[in-house]
Amino acid sequence: VKDDQATQAWVNWIMDSVSSPCELLDLACGSAEISLLLAKNGFQVSALDLSQGMIQAAKEKDKKHKIQFYCQDMKNLSNLNTYDVITCLCDSFNYILSKEEVSLFFKEVSMHLKKDGLFFFDTHSLDRLVEFEEEFNETGCFEDCQYQWSILSEDDYIYQDFAFYLDDGKIVQEHHIQRVYTPEWLETELKKYFEILKVTTDFDLEGIQEGEKYFYVCRRLL
Repeated sequence: VKDDQATQAWVNWIMDSVSSPCELLDLACGSAEISLLLAKNGFQVSALDLSQGMIQAAKEKDKKHKIQFYCQDMKNLSNLNTYDVITCLCDSFNYILSKEEVSLFFKEVSMHLKKDGLFFFDTHSLDRLVEFEEEFNETGCFEDCQYQWSILSEDDYIYQDFAFYLDDGKIVQEHHIQRVYTPEWLETELKKYFEILKVTTDFDLEGIQEGEKYFYVCRRLL
């Protein structure tokens, strides 16, 4: 569901740390709301997503063809150039489900950043694991579509199930698995490839605090 205020918050967060618009790669871009707003603000944006449907939806929004889109896994960027900024936003990082893959992902990102390039990403906080120890359930309606949504955490994992009830009687179901990593472990892995410039909770709370997400701004090590 489109949320202009949230999209603007993401873009403001990035622009607060970037001196001027530059070449940017947006990983797991989804339908590209953030990518498009960054392009509107002067960034030269490339964006990728694993879902062909998301990439198609994003291309349809990009009326002026400002963005170079790729349909591929964000863990393999070998066919791409280097960028001033790489972003991985909106819980996308949490879909990497093993520590080995996380470490390789950080290395891959660092290899595709230019000298002094910046890496922005967010991750679920540890508080989310506690919050969903008891199953959360929500039902509602958007764009004339009824939906059911459940969230449950177990150990380091968050499981989300969606059911969308379409007008034609069809039911579309989705099952999502995400993993939450401790800030201490993330710091150790990040420091192999990056200098951690800033960590905030929920955009603007300094450091690791109680909240929903941790936000990292990292600079590629030489």
